[in-house]
Amino acid sequence: MTFSILARDPVTGAIGGAAATGSLCVGGWVLRGDLRAGMSASQGAAPSTFWGEEVLLRMRDGADPERAVAEVTAPDRGRAYRQLAAMDLSGAAASFTGASNQDVKGALTFEDGIATGNMLGNETVLGAMTTSFAGSDRDFAQRLLTALSAARDAGGDFRGLLSAALLVLHPDRPPLTLRIDHHPEDPIGALRELHGKATTGEYADWARQVPVMTDRERVLD
Repeated sequence: MTFSILARDPVTGAIGGAAATGSLCVGGWVLRGDLRAGMSASQGAAPSTFWGEEVLLRMRDGADPERAVAEVTAPDRGRAYRQLAAMDLSGAAASFTGASNQDVKGALTFEDGIATGNMLGNETVLGAMTTSFAGSDRDFAQRLLTALSAARDAGGDFRGLLSAALLVLHPDRPPLTLRIDHHPEDPIGALRELHGKATTGEYADWARQVPVMTDRERVLD
């Protein structure tokens, strides 16, 4: 019931994902990330949060995305109702889409990322998302947000949208995890507004002092 994008920024080393859906709380259900492994998006008619977490554990242990996705999805008797995408730290990606998810459904890989979706408004949604991301010259998080907007404008979730989320992990910056859990008018617009507030002003100044992957004991006086 969701469309999502996972991507890597080869310039900064950031990895991230964005998602939107016609249901509630997409960020809590779908997006997972680990700077030691990569990103995952677990969604579908009956999404498994276990899938999103376990595929990251397998990639952290050395499995490539294709193998990790296969190992996680194959034993699950409910897999026909689920969808999973995984991307490692190199930008390589793989996916699984269960047959019982409602059309339009599928996945589309691109350089340094993957887009997935189900209950899509039409066949062009995933292509619009990946084309928008690849064609943008904005910063990484803004590119992910632009990709969500492009997917929405191309047809999005055919029920409309209620929630949207963004997750960006960077070795030198604090995690950016933003969620709009319920917004019947424009969750992507609200997410974009929240991103602006979280990356400017006093909040952004405060965030610069918290620990990060490259400095786990960071404190700024």
